[in-house]
Amino acid sequence: MSLSASEPARHRVVVVGGGFGGLQTVRRLNGAAVDVTLVDRQNFHLFQPLAYQVATGALSAAEVAAPLRSVLKRQSNARVVLAEVSGFDLERRQVVLDHLPNGRRGERLDYDTLVVGGGSRYSYFGHDDWKAFAPELKSLTGALDIRNRILTAFEAAEVESDDDRQRGWLTFVVVGGGPTGVEMAGQIAELARDSLRLDFRWVDTRRARVLLVETADRILTGFPPSLSHKAERALEHLGVTVLVGNTVVDVGPVSVSIRSESGEIEAVPARTVIWAAGVAASPLAAELASADGSQVDRVGRITVKEDLTLHNHPDVFAIGDMVRIVKGDGADMALPGLAPVAIQEGRYVARVIRNRLTGRATKPFEYVDKGNLATIGRSKAVADVKGIRISGFVAWVTWLVVHLFYLIGFQNRLLVITRWTFSFVTRGRGARLIGESRAETAVPDS
Repeated sequence: MSLSASEPARHRVVVVGGGFGGLQTVRRLNGAAVDVTLVDRQNFHLFQPLAYQVATGALSAAEVAAPLRSVLKRQSNARVVLAEVSGFDLERRQVVLDHLPNGRRGERLDYDTLVVGGGSRYSYFGHDDWKAFAPELKSLTGALDIRNRILTAFEAAEVESDDDRQRGWLTFVVVGGGPTGVEMAGQIAELARDSLRLDFRWVDTRRARVLLVETADRILTGFPPSLSHKAERALEHLGVTVLVGNTVVDVGPVSVSIRSESGEIEAVPARTVIWAAGVAASPLAAELASADGSQVDRVGRITVKEDLTLHNHPDVFAIGDMVRIVKGDGADMALPGLAPVAIQEGRYVARVIRNRLTGRATKPFEYVDKGNLATIGRSKAVADVKGIRISGFVAWVTWLVVHLFYLIGFQNRLLVITRWTFSFVTRGRGARLIGESRAETAVPDS
């Protein structure tokens, strides 16, 4: 069967990316007089807000990811193609595909309407060599790598007889004080002080040191200052050392160099570093901009109009973290890189496509801000919902309910709530598996 197979006169919609925005676009086109092809280099949708729980053993990978074919199996007008998008031919209305599972490359997929939701990745600010020592949490692969590193660090500390080297294994540095960094730091602290406390015989895991490094003057800068300060106090209560106004200037295999507010640089012995700072758009944004004859901004985002279409190609939509929206009056619609933004954009694009088929107009996209949530640890969270600022247990329950609501698939919801309930009662974590030993690649101190 041709990749572009379609019934005669059926409108062909190609959606690139099975993230929050792309998947919402496909699902909202269910029953429409279109044929939808979803292209993704992975065969699953990752619920990225819970990836940090995979990284700390609270959840398993299968509980936060859903196979795309399973999600769309009852949608007769949708199909999934496992491939990597390598380019766009917007004049011919074609998407170029590489690395198909049958080994083919350079295949072309025709479309009448194209929707691109490539997402984003963490930016290492020009220091891509740090990636080897500081993995990121934007992908399932990254989460599993981090889990291996964290658990291996405790195993190494158990067999390390030298006190200085043991301290290095028990030091964890989280770079970036946004929601992901805060959640990650809190989870590592709880893992060390609760879940692993009775598992080891030689090392006292409660001696683990967790550093959260943030360049700004406070963590959670997207929240009101009062909630930022409450979150900082909650982290400190868990034993996390919060370093605001500090900047990581170098990352190596056995240490991290941190510059303080005064300009002094300290080399902190640390074997495990997690990167959660700075965001850059997917490389697909640059590919799409090049094909459109437009430019990307300093973080690699492509500029779209207020109906989320490209300036030179109204048949092409771009959504999610990879776009910057400019209104008709030239004002920049500054939107956070959050899942609710991509979800609302995906639903909007589906509505525009449906309206175009019937000749109806659609109002410009408007984002409805439903607030911000961040969890810190057991029964600890902060929430800013439509001006209502809450923290503690109530915010934590709100966080649980919201994330369960947005999680894809009834089975995953049931598994996650069961796992959370068990973890809350026992303080345990059932997914503490080291998938691949890092012993062979461990770097000894000189």
